Amino acid sequence: MFAAIFVSLLCVVPGIVGQTVRIAGDSTMAKGGGGAGTDGWGQYLGQYLSLPVVNNAIAGRSARSYTDEGRFTSLINAAQKGDYVIIEFGHNDGLAGNPDNGRQDAFGDGYDTTATVTTSSGASLVIHTFPYYIQNAVTALQAKGAIPIVSSQTPSNNWSGSSISAGPRFVGYAQTAASRTKAQYIDHYDYVAQAYNKIGQTTVNTYFPNDGTHTSPTAANIVAQAFVRGLLCSSSPLKNSVNAAGKAVPNGCL
Repeated sequence: MFAAIFVSLLCVVPGIVGQTVRIAGDSTMAKGGGGAGTDGWGQYLGQYLSLPVVNNAIAGRSARSYTDEGRFTSLINAAQKGDYVIIEFGHNDGLAGNPDNGRQDAFGDGYDTTATVTTSSGASLVIHTFPYYIQNAVTALQAKGAIPIVSSQTPSNNWSGSSISAGPRFVGYAQTAASRTKAQYIDHYDYVAQAYNKIGQTTVNTYFPNDGTHTSPTAANIVAQAFVRGLLCSSSPLKNSVNAAGKAVPNGCL
């Protein structure tokens, strides 16, 4: 009887046995997204995979603040050999100047590039680039036998004519970090842009109820589908865990 109860618990508690997909990111991935009427795409990914998904995305975080707060350390400690870890930042990583906002990264893509900022208390602080923070997390995960996937940030509701505008520099930075660490890269920005362009600006405008960054639940699901499409078009072994619903997501490879 005890064995039966134990097996039952294993079935209902995600990630307690076997491979797990873990997510690190900001509000565009997190539960609740950017407030009332919004949600993050990480909440919808699990329906397209045969593996459990643990969403560790936190609103308002950047690659740097996620690192500085010890959240990457906690995720790395929790990750087991064979786990997949999807890392997606960029929306909060831009330059803020002084005083430092706790989120900005040093400008550029050099691993050794730094900048010195002034905190609100007047102290000087050395900060690093976006790739520095991402690469360190990826390397630590790989050392544990986990399988990191670096994903570029999602588009905001910005258009150039009838198409979503080109991605910001953090899209390229994410690809650079993945290339340097030989991690899988998913161009989530362009896969979401493909979906939005097909749907059209008039409808996509309704997907952003509060601002141009945070999506409605309907759009969060579309963004999750776009990630799955990118995954299916990649060489990542995680695509072997895409279920029937995931294999049916719309659009094609870029």
